[in-house]
Amino acid sequence: MLMSDKKTRKRKGIRIIHVLLILLVIYVGFVMNHQRKLMSNLQERRASVESEITSLERDINILNDEIGKSGTLEFIEKIARDDLGMVKPREIIYIDKSNKGNDTLDVFKNDN
Repeated sequence: MLMSDKKTRKRKGIRIIHVLLILLVIYVGFVMNHQRKLMSNLQERRASVESEITSLERDINILNDEIGKSGTLEFIEKIARDDLGMVKPREIIYIDKSNKGNDTLDVFKNDN
């Protein structure tokens, strides 16, 4: 009788160990799946931030070029024409009123 009790205890002990191992494997699987999702999200964010950095660097280079050209007569003339709506003497400007996206009209509207 003692012998059969020991065997059943061993079997019950082994069963508990098996259940614990199965639960551990399932837990590790869930953790690994969660980590994979986090890594995927972080890689997407990294790609997004890197593209934003590239765009900002391009904008910085454009602005640095404009700063470098800011003392030239061409730059001053460009600002006077585009932003202030100024024209050269005896210069005639033709405005197409059918063009809805014409920025030149906005400059002249502000003068009135």
